[in-house]
Amino acid sequence: MRVRATVAYDGGSFHGFAVNEGVRTVGGDLTDALSRCLRHPVELTCAGRTDTGVHARGQVVSFSAPDEVDLLAVRTAVNRMLAPAIAVSDMDAAPEDFDARFDATSRTYHYTVLNREVPDPFLAATAWHYPNRLDVVAMNSAATAIVGEHDFSSFCRRQHAADGSEKSRVRVVLRAEWQQGQLGLLRFEIEASSFCHQMVRSITGALVDIGADRRPPEAMAEILAAKDRSRVPNLAPPHGLCLWSVSYS
Repeated sequence: MRVRATVAYDGGSFHGFAVNEGVRTVGGDLTDALSRCLRHPVELTCAGRTDTGVHARGQVVSFSAPDEVDLLAVRTAVNRMLAPAIAVSDMDAAPEDFDARFDATSRTYHYTVLNREVPDPFLAATAWHYPNRLDVVAMNSAATAIVGEHDFSSFCRRQHAADGSEKSRVRVVLRAEWQQGQLGLLRFEIEASSFCHQMVRSITGALVDIGADRRPPEAMAEILAAKDRSRVPNLAPPHGLCLWSVSYS
């Protein structure tokens, strides 16, 4: 049986999602718990490999399990083993060829900024405290430049495929906008077909520079066109970022 599960986690104590020998990862802990519950090795696929310190509310994973297994019992057992850092919200049978990564049509990330002078201890682990005033109108104006299909080389780290060739950094951004909440909370929502390494944190860092009046809104289009990673030196810190949801056809 092919299984699809939705997973939430606090990424603060993990070195990212992907299994990595010698360090604690979300995928490592989840794979180990599932293997113990199912009593056989589990090969886990995720929709998005979040980096060190990045959180998730709607990460999706897929794996294979024996046909007769009680998925509700497995979910309950896994949550008892991994709480409170990791929680599986649902676990259901999926089509036999389902793949959490390759079947996904889009991913949505949220980035949270606490934009006020006084910090909040209860948000410190999930929001970037930025005490200086940010111009949300300017940030939203700049964000329109990245919507559509573009080469995001200015916002992504270079990566190579197994054969040594450089991976494409062309992506399709479906929407990108800032929402202003109460008590100084700002939330950047961005949805794309997929993301390359550090793309959301780079985009957020550039937009915050614009909101702080260090660059004009028009600079976003210029940075995008330059295809030069050095044009965005400031990465937003990882703890404000959350993989919010994954969409499938």
